[in-house]
Amino acid sequence: MALEGRPAGPGSPASPLVETVPNFSEGRRREVVEAIVDAATGGGQVARLDVSSDPDHNRSVLTLAGHPAAVRAALESMVAACVERIDLRDHRGGHPRMGAVDVIPLIPIRGLSMEDCVRLARELGAALADRHGLPVYLYERAATAPNRRNLAEIRKGEFEGFADKIRDPLWKPDFGPDRVHPTAGCVAVGAREFLIAYNINLESHDLDLAKTIARTVRESSGGLPCVKAMGVMLEDRGVAQVSMNMTDFRTTSLQTVFDRVRDLAAERGVAIGSSEIVGLVPADALPEDPARRLQLEDFSASKVFERRLEKALAEGTGRRP
Repeated sequence: MALEGRPAGPGSPASPLVETVPNFSEGRRREVVEAIVDAATGGGQVARLDVSSDPDHNRSVLTLAGHPAAVRAALESMVAACVERIDLRDHRGGHPRMGAVDVIPLIPIRGLSMEDCVRLARELGAALADRHGLPVYLYERAATAPNRRNLAEIRKGEFEGFADKIRDPLWKPDFGPDRVHPTAGCVAVGAREFLIAYNINLESHDLDLAKTIARTVRESSGGLPCVKAMGVMLEDRGVAQVSMNMTDFRTTSLQTVFDRVRDLAAERGVAIGSSEIVGLVPADALPEDPARRLQLEDFSASKVFERRLEKALAEGTGRRP
């Protein structure tokens, strides 16, 4: 399918829909977050589904959906706003990052294939490199080499270590210069299935315990399939967190992860304080009575992806749900 051209109305049955969940490295300066979100949605051609900012991670996650051409335009505007407003030399936060815009995933929702999203990722990556001089890495289904499928492998070294890493021929960017942008770093652009960002907060400030639990549950260490995890400290709350990305909730469910983390913490005499879903979650991923069974903070039906998308499309693009 052609990814360029005039977008059809997003509510039209014939209109293809792609979701994107860009993560950018600012979660503390509200005015900056709002300016970046406005840059992405100001054209009125994409549906804004969610914005989540975390001051401890110093990171924001924006969820958009729309016609592929409209989503590409929105992302180009958003990246320009991030490059202008975020200087990673002054950035500190609990979440690993290598870029002002750290990662841009594209997810097929309706009327397009994963191959279409791969093509869109490559077109967008080339455009961002050309416009901003950003080194761009393609990841997940868009990856050009096996070592680039996993975002965590690309991001290793983070912004501070990338000046050395990028000189290694193994880590030559897919697009852009062989040098890190001085303030905006690098960006990863990819195509993937739906990912759930899920965090579990321990009733403890023991960061080593959170890291041990994360190492036990993540797939790369022999833990649960389709789970990526790390331990981080939430300084504002004084608690340690097991922060996870779940790449296939049908293989490993939220309930399975929650129960495993709870049991591992209990072995050390620590209870679960709460858990949280960052961004949106598919309805099929939730157990019955999710707020109780997962001890979810601030959970409501508005967190369900299908409900949010339906509401946004009914109201028109560019509006807050």
